[in-house]
Amino acid sequence: MPTDHTLVIVESPTKAKTIKGFLPKDFQVLASMGHIRDLPNNASEIPAKHKGEKWATIGVNTTADFDPLYVVPKDKKKIVKELKQSLKGASELLLATDEDREGESISWHLMNVLDPKIPVKRMVFHEITKEAIAKALSKTREIDMELVHAQETRRILDRLVGYTLSPLLWKKVSWGLSAGRVQSVAVRLLVLRERARRAFKSGSYWDLKAKLEKDGNEFEVKMTSIDGQRIANGGDFDESTGLLKSGRNVKLLNEKESKSLAQKLITDKWTVINVEEKPSIRKPVPPFTTSTLQQEANRKLRLSARETMRCAQGLYERGFITYMRTDSVHLSDQAVNASRKCVESKYGAEYLSTKPRQFSNKTRNAQEAHEAIRPSGETFKTPKESNLQGRDLSLYELIWKRTVASQMADARLTMLSIELEASEVSFRASGKRIDFPGFFRAYVEGSDDPESALEGQEVLLPNLAIGDIPTAKGVEALGHQTQPPSRYSEASLVKTLEKEGIGRPSTYASIIGTIVDRGYSVLNNNSLTPSFTAFAVTALLEEHFPDLVDTSFTARMESTLDEISTGKVNWLPYLKGFYKGDTGLENQVQKREGDIDGGEFRSVSLEGLSSLVRLGKFGTYLESKQLGEDGKPITATLPQEITPADLDEEKAEMLLKQKAEGPESIGVDPGTGEKIFLLFGKYGPYVQRGEVIEGEKSKPKRASLPKGTKPEELSLEEALGLLQLPRLLGEHPDTGTVQAGLGRFGPYIVWNKGKGEKDYRSLKAEDDVLLVDLKRALELLSLPKRGRGGRTALKDLGIPQGEKDNIQVFNGPYGLYVKQGKVNASLPEGKGAEEISIEEAIELLKAKKSSKKTTSKKKRATKKTTKSTKKVSDSSSSKKNSTSKTPSTTKTGRLRASKVRVIKTK
Repeated sequence: MPTDHTLVIVESPTKAKTIKGFLPKDFQVLASMGHIRDLPNNASEIPAKHKGEKWATIGVNTTADFDPLYVVPKDKKKIVKELKQSLKGASELLLATDEDREGESISWHLMNVLDPKIPVKRMVFHEITKEAIAKALSKTREIDMELVHAQETRRILDRLVGYTLSPLLWKKVSWGLSAGRVQSVAVRLLVLRERARRAFKSGSYWDLKAKLEKDGNEFEVKMTSIDGQRIANGGDFDESTGLLKSGRNVKLLNEKESKSLAQKLITDKWTVINVEEKPSIRKPVPPFTTSTLQQEANRKLRLSARETMRCAQGLYERGFITYMRTDSVHLSDQAVNASRKCVESKYGAEYLSTKPRQFSNKTRNAQEAHEAIRPSGETFKTPKESNLQGRDLSLYELIWKRTVASQMADARLTMLSIELEASEVSFRASGKRIDFPGFFRAYVEGSDDPESALEGQEVLLPNLAIGDIPTAKGVEALGHQTQPPSRYSEASLVKTLEKEGIGRPSTYASIIGTIVDRGYSVLNNNSLTPSFTAFAVTALLEEHFPDLVDTSFTARMESTLDEISTGKVNWLPYLKGFYKGDTGLENQVQKREGDIDGGEFRSVSLEGLSSLVRLGKFGTYLESKQLGEDGKPITATLPQEITPADLDEEKAEMLLKQKAEGPESIGVDPGTGEKIFLLFGKYGPYVQRGEVIEGEKSKPKRASLPKGTKPEELSLEEALGLLQLPRLLGEHPDTGTVQAGLGRFGPYIVWNKGKGEKDYRSLKAEDDVLLVDLKRALELLSLPKRGRGGRTALKDLGIPQGEKDNIQVFNGPYGLYVKQGKVNASLPEGKGAEEISIEEAIELLKAKKSSKKTTSKKKRATKKTTKSTKKVSDSSSSKKNSTSKTPSTTKTGRLRASKVRVIKTK
């Protein structure tokens, strides 16, 4: 790059690539790859001179005004070096990181580490378009230190909570556990819901449903009362007893009464006694915030919060949408005009709202600083015009529809109600007529297809008048069971966290990801089910540190952190009050540690379970309250896949009985005469042929049960089939054989091509590994293999002459790339998936393979040098790690000395 250029630093290569197209030619754009420094992640990153300090394990000097110890991690040293090199020839530095607190913090860290001697400006924008970038260039500012302090305070606070409580959990519950300011509250919400589900007692009630007909039109009615007394429904039952709540004046029918009444009413005279029509208006919902986008993408697209944010980040950085971390529902005038143009051109002027709509936030701690998430630009590209594919297209379409719908007319409906009587029994039919669909044409919450959803929204009833006598075509008695409260889905947990004011919406994705990754919860069928570890940790925190898992306390903490960002609260006194003193976290942990009985919290007592669940060194196990023949409690290992939600008294008794008496045979293999056993191990249920004989090296044949198979429903035939896997399906038309089997990641088919070469495909949910045939296997093998991260190839370029693997084009987080075997190569800037030829792809891959060989040679040489100079390096490392005072920007633009330590770890 020539000297006297302007250096622009952003966070990611994708963002750099997009923004570069809107900047002058003498601007150089580089990516910092996120944060270039942070608090030490582990002991190896703590500099030698601080290793003896008690506070060093936290990374925050709690004895010196909470001075953070920042280090440049190994993987960021090269990036920092490149940035410093580019800075040498620059005349100006523009810090163009994201416009939120974290982006402000990244810019501040960049300035401290790079220590530029040239003018530095902060450049912010909430969309990457030509107009937005031009505006941002003309309105640069200085780093906002209040935003920096707010972000750094959050980071320090999270570190204090996590690194002070987590070691306590290691000692008292289990090694490797973690606690977090927001994470632990979220885990407690899951546990509270599961406790409520276990304590729930189901009630039963009956009612009637009838199908009536008038003038050839059939409609359904439901019973509401008998002799003026309302019929009981689910809301009338006490969740703790399964009985009717006291004081409820309702009629509770049993099965016999309901069926007898149904037989009588089929021949009775039915009369319409009331007809009502009430006009109703539905208004469009606001455009997306971070939270509502995560919720709706989870409901409609089945994307996790993490997947949604990753996808949205890519759309933003490529210039398709505005900034995706926001809790504002506000739309700029530009966005409102663009939305209204879309409505008029696509749906017609009659579908426009009478005047432009603006929305206001109703959630706690909401900030109006940003705009809502919307398509970027002065005109919105339609989903078809975007040329996006896969998840990117689905998410963009969701954002486009919701934004456009916000400027559409209200939907006008008529709510219909018909009341009828037969003998002394009252029935009601409810319906809905859409008089004008309005915004429903573009967007219906919870539906993928607005047009088909319109049909589902309408429930039409025949034209009836008071006194009309329809004919009963059938009367049915229906039994109902009250249901426990639903488990949290990702969408409902995000909604609850935002409603309670806990954490920031931009962090929800990582929090939920951490909860699942750390084993506090299992995600099954979009439901978050807490683990036994979650129960144990929550119980300990509730008893000894109740404030830290209390939603109100955490919400107040969040409000204070927001006030720090506006300058209303000073960050240092707040940290001191939270951590130091008699009531501070540090003292509380020290005082309580000796009082906490680890054994108590390594056991979990569940509602409705007579035995205890214990968290052991080698896994979770059951312990009976009854003693065995040796005078000790009977214990049985719990399969890893079993959660508190799955464990009932029957299953616990079966596991303990099997351990005490040995497994029961489910039958005999007619081929060998050996018994077949159903057993439960650490990794779940499995079948076994024959018994283990002491002294013999060979073990009996075993096979795991496929996911979703209920052990109690397993037949002998199915068990024998599993034990015969893998099974041969037949010969492949080209060469080799095809088999079906069951592996670590589930059922699969494999094409054995010969000479050790194999091609695998996972079976679909509708396929049965015991029944799948060769025809179906060949269908699956003909489908393109999904790439890394579940990506589907955009284009298959074919197999080059003389090679085995085909070349495919994929769209990754950093743009388009070609893949052959294990080698990936990025496409040149401006080259599309449809434009790339197989010859160009071969050259790109050849260059990539060549660069890999060079790199590996350098690594081997470096490794040899490192070994020979290790002692010298170790002895001099402490000299290299020096503490320096680096400049940090104040809000007025002056430079002041900061105590921040900038240390490059080896």
